[in-house]
Amino acid sequence: MTIDLFIPCFIDQMYPETAMNMVKLLKKAGVDVNYNPEQTCCGQFAFNSGFWDEAKALGNKFLVDFPNDRPVVSPSASCSGYVKNYYQELFHNTSNHLEYKRLVRNMYEISDFLVNKIGVIDFGASFPHKVTFHDSCAGLREYGLTKEARLLLSKVQGLELVEMNDTHVCCGFGGTFAIKHEPISTAMAEQKVLNAIETGAEYIVSTDLSCLMHQHAFARKQGLQIQVIHLVDILASGWGA
Repeated sequence: MTIDLFIPCFIDQMYPETAMNMVKLLKKAGVDVNYNPEQTCCGQFAFNSGFWDEAKALGNKFLVDFPNDRPVVSPSASCSGYVKNYYQELFHNTSNHLEYKRLVRNMYEISDFLVNKIGVIDFGASFPHKVTFHDSCAGLREYGLTKEARLLLSKVQGLELVEMNDTHVCCGFGGTFAIKHEPISTAMAEQKVLNAIETGAEYIVSTDLSCLMHQHAFARKQGLQIQVIHLVDILASGWGA
């Protein structure tokens, strides 16, 4: 199988090691990876901010950048969920109607792809730490992820997963929400991080680095020692390339 790799803009700029680890995972799973270096943003930020013309322009480019009828796999439940759920708002009954339907059908978040598409759940990873899992709003409510990440984590040697209280509650990031409503966003991050710390976990794990970035910023500002890590980075730990 060959897949097209979609790396969201903020991961490309701020967390490139996660992108590289995703390539490492997919290759170990026996998947050939194609990366189009012309890809940019999917348009979610513009769409959520009400700039639909700009979002449509970015969406048009996205359709051009991913023209193949094969899986498009991403390490972001947020961006993947946006494409799957909201491109219809931009392209339904337009000249790109067939193209957007093809893309939506082929769009996968990485844990969904591994568990439900190709059935690879054990990479021989080793991560001897106690972790707790954060269900992002995008992953849980938009994309519909529930068990996939936890199943993958259950196969990691030495890892202990402990559930935090209110794991399904939003961490307060929400893209522009964190900018427009900073006090509320900060209070929500505090609740999430403190719930994670109460478990005794060393790491907060998620399928969305945007949420993890928000929680890590709060923890660092408050001098709290808990770390954050993307699911992909754990699955790529403990074995060679």
